[in-house]
Amino acid sequence: MTDTIRIFLGRLELMLAVGSALAYTIACLILRFAQSRFIFFPSRKIQTTPAEFNLPYQEVWLPVTTKTGKLEQVHGWWIPSDSPTEKRVILDCHGNRSNISANLDFAQQFHQMGLSVFLIDYRGYGRSTKRIPTETTVYEDVEKAWNYLIHERGINPHHIFVFGHSLGGAIAIDLASKHPEIAGLIIESSFTSIRKMVDFQKRYWMFPIDLLLTQTFNSISKVSQLKMPILFTHGTNDRVVPVEMSKQLFTAAIEPKQLLIVPGAGHNNVRQVGGILYHEALRQFIEQY
Repeated sequence: MTDTIRIFLGRLELMLAVGSALAYTIACLILRFAQSRFIFFPSRKIQTTPAEFNLPYQEVWLPVTTKTGKLEQVHGWWIPSDSPTEKRVILDCHGNRSNISANLDFAQQFHQMGLSVFLIDYRGYGRSTKRIPTETTVYEDVEKAWNYLIHERGINPHHIFVFGHSLGGAIAIDLASKHPEIAGLIIESSFTSIRKMVDFQKRYWMFPIDLLLTQTFNSISKVSQLKMPILFTHGTNDRVVPVEMSKQLFTAAIEPKQLLIVPGAGHNNVRQVGGILYHEALRQFIEQY
């Protein structure tokens, strides 16, 4: 091998090393500063409305002022109970890749139990202001919904149950950590933390996740501090969030708590597969507390 070839190969090797290091650095910066795009996958299209489920409802728009002074909107549906004496309310926190229209069959189930239901879309989802969500903004939006129920609807916080599916479960747990007066939590197909979800997905093993992760949704550290009743539900065939995570949340939570594992159910069909067993578990939980 001539000296010229050796020099060429050495320079080529150096260029490849520098290029790889630069590409890796850029990838780390993207994961750090564009993190929301790897966590949130908002669905904007409303597939159906409460009217198609024969549910009475009112459109609700909740104003949110950002730190820069911009006015944004959180959209929701208020579905009142048919009973004028019924005081209990379900606040619904939907999951990722969906919006409030995905949970209307669930809202109908609660409405048939006699409860009022309030569903909202976090900003970025459904008809709420279009933007890139963050952990902070989704917490703000559910807090806004909570305040609406108490201050504008005049609902006693001890009569409010909060339901959260998947990502919505983490949001519901955070809300409960700030409001111990919540009547009860129903957490379905949810995860322990984003950090553990990264480990489960095995997509980012080559990156220093602990240094890059800024949005943690650390439910496992919050749930052990909660004192209200909690019902955890999960399907054994969930390929998105492993059922073991609900078991871990259940173990970390203090009494009173319940765990319903639905054999054969996936991530988005726990209530459909669970059928009467699921419906009765929810009804008894709400009636008990």
